[in-house]
Amino acid sequence: MKDIKGKKAIVTGGAMGFGLATCKELLKEGCDVTIWDLSMEAMEKARQELEKMGAGKVYTYQCDVSNPERVKELTAQARKDMGCIDILINNAAFQRMGSFVEQPIEVMLKQNNVNINALLYTMKAIMPEMMERNSGWIVNISSAASIFAFPKASIYTASKFWVHGMCDALRLEMKVLGKKGVKIISVHPGLAGAGGGMFGGMKLSMLASFVAPLCKPDVLAKRIVENGIKKGRTVVMCPRTIYLFWMLRGWIPNPLWDWQLRLLGLSKSVDSVVGRPGFAHADPRSDKKA
Repeated sequence: MKDIKGKKAIVTGGAMGFGLATCKELLKEGCDVTIWDLSMEAMEKARQELEKMGAGKVYTYQCDVSNPERVKELTAQARKDMGCIDILINNAAFQRMGSFVEQPIEVMLKQNNVNINALLYTMKAIMPEMMERNSGWIVNISSAASIFAFPKASIYTASKFWVHGMCDALRLEMKVLGKKGVKIISVHPGLAGAGGGMFGGMKLSMLASFVAPLCKPDVLAKRIVENGIKKGRTVVMCPRTIYLFWMLRGWIPNPLWDWQLRLLGLSKSVDSVVGRPGFAHADPRSDKKA
C-alpha cells in the first residue's frame, strides 16, 4: 500500500459533497490540499472546517474550471503554494435535467464544458509534470451514469461515458509511453447520501434503492484514497453493486437491458430532481454558481 503522506493535491469542486469529503480524507493522510470551486461562500465554509482538522495545509481559490486561462493561472499558483502537484482530483461537474429535444443547446454545451473540456484543461496543465518525474495520480470522477444511462440526462450521461473512456485510454497510454508511475483512476459514484447535491430530490424506487443504495460521500472518499490511490485500483465504484452491472452490461441484449432499467424506475426517477436550491443545477437564473 502506497504511503501518500506529504503529497500535494488539487481537488476541483472541492467545497461540497464528494469533493469536500475527499479533501478531508487526503488531509487525514497528511497531504496538502488546494481546492478550486466556483462558490466562494461554500469554499470559505469548507476552508474553516478543514483547517480545524489541524492536518495538512489548505489553499482555496475561486475557479471556473471551464476557463482554460484560469486553470493555467491556478496551476502555476498551486506549484508556488505547494511546490508540486502529486494528485489531481477532477470532481467538478454540472448537470441540468431535461429531455434532449427540449434542453437549450447552451445548457448542453455548458455540461460538456464542465464535465469534459475542464478535464482536458486540468490534465493538460498538470500531467506533463507528472510524466516528467513518472509519478502522480489523476483521479477523474465519472458516475454510475456511465453504467446506467439516464433518460432526460442524455448529455450528462454521455459526458460521464467520455470520462470513463478517457481514463481507460490514458491508463494504457501511460503504460505504452513507459510512464507506469502516472496512475489514471476513474471513479463511479451512485447518488450521494440523502440524494443531495446536483441530484437533490431524486427518488429511487424501492427496488433501485436495494440494488444500488445511496453512496455516502465519506465512504466514497475513503475508497478513492484507500482503494484507488494507495492500493492502485484503476476503477472505483460506490456502492459496490455497480460492479455487477458493469460486468453484466456486455452480456445483456439492449432490449433486456432497457427493460431492466425501466423496472428499476430510472426512467421516472429524474423527474423529481431539484438539485441544490439556488445553484445552477436547479435554477437557470443562478448559472454563475457552481
